[in-house]
Amino acid sequence: MNFSYWENKHIISKPDFTIIGAGITGLTTAIFLKNKFPDKKITILERGITPWGASSKNAGFACFGSMSEILADIDNVGLNETIELVEKRWKGLSELIALLGKDGIGHQNNGGHELFTPMQKELHSKSLNALDQINQALFPIFKEQVFSVSKNAFGFKGIEGMITNKFESQIDTGLMLKNLTALALNKGIQILNGAEVRDYKEENSKVEIELNGGMKLSTSRLILCVNGFASKFLEEDIKPARAQVLITKPIENLKIKGTFHMEEGYYYFRNIDDRILFGGGRNLDFDGETTTEMENTEQILHQLENYLKEVILPDQKFEVDYHWAGIMGVGSQKKPIIKALSDRVYCGVRLGGMGVAIGTLVGKELAEMIE
Repeated sequence: MNFSYWENKHIISKPDFTIIGAGITGLTTAIFLKNKFPDKKITILERGITPWGASSKNAGFACFGSMSEILADIDNVGLNETIELVEKRWKGLSELIALLGKDGIGHQNNGGHELFTPMQKELHSKSLNALDQINQALFPIFKEQVFSVSKNAFGFKGIEGMITNKFESQIDTGLMLKNLTALALNKGIQILNGAEVRDYKEENSKVEIELNGGMKLSTSRLILCVNGFASKFLEEDIKPARAQVLITKPIENLKIKGTFHMEEGYYYFRNIDDRILFGGGRNLDFDGETTTEMENTEQILHQLENYLKEVILPDQKFEVDYHWAGIMGVGSQKKPIIKALSDRVYCGVRLGGMGVAIGTLVGKELAEMIE
């Protein structure tokens, strides 16, 4: 299939920068590049009608991690790198707010709470013992105490402890992405949906991109912002991780407020529009959830519904309205991969399930490194 004369002249003609992926990272990379090079032509290629990975499918947590999640990161990469990651996530959220404003992303700071069940006594004890150390390590960033012990004031059942993070917030994912897309389009950035990239190769002073349907596009610079789908193009420490989510129908007099984490962040829920949005369960089947298939599984949906019935809404009637899945990009480390792969190809991937918080900063750092 060939492009027409009109398509070649006005739409497909050689862009200066081509970005794969119209999620948070891809859009913000394009916006920062346009600010830096206002006369350059920038095109974003997106395989789906909406962003195909997790940017339009996440739970809307503007977070940097629960207490036990931070402790797990310290065990993995050490204290200094963990605190550096927290700071990057906090700066990333600030950059997103600077671009769109709090109203533009539906930002609410209602705090975040980690719940501990009786089966997690050891983890709860470890988290309590580390409270002062972590607050002290985070103080230079936030200038306040971040974590504190709190009471179960929401009627959860079978919870023996709760630790609150006063800086955790939440956003309206759809509103954020709608306004980020509008900002990109307003700056003259072109977005081509339904454009799945099959492969690319560098030839002389350009990069040739092969699209679905046998179509081809030529560009001066290529930037990969594909996160969970990065292993298709990159040989890096990154793999896909599916996140499954369900949402209830509206619940009358729902008192739950804020964001909530359980089991080292592998389960998470919140109140949105008087509904409970509940996601997670990847730890039930790590191998099965290392996939780019955007389908739900009975095993995980069943576990999410059980937690709703037994812990979160034990004395309330509810109905599940619908469910979905998104694809994150994870690795043995959570530090994002932002680098030049060659003189003409760059990448910003492995957001580690924190795309809302860190995606904008990754986009900014990518734009800054490209000359």
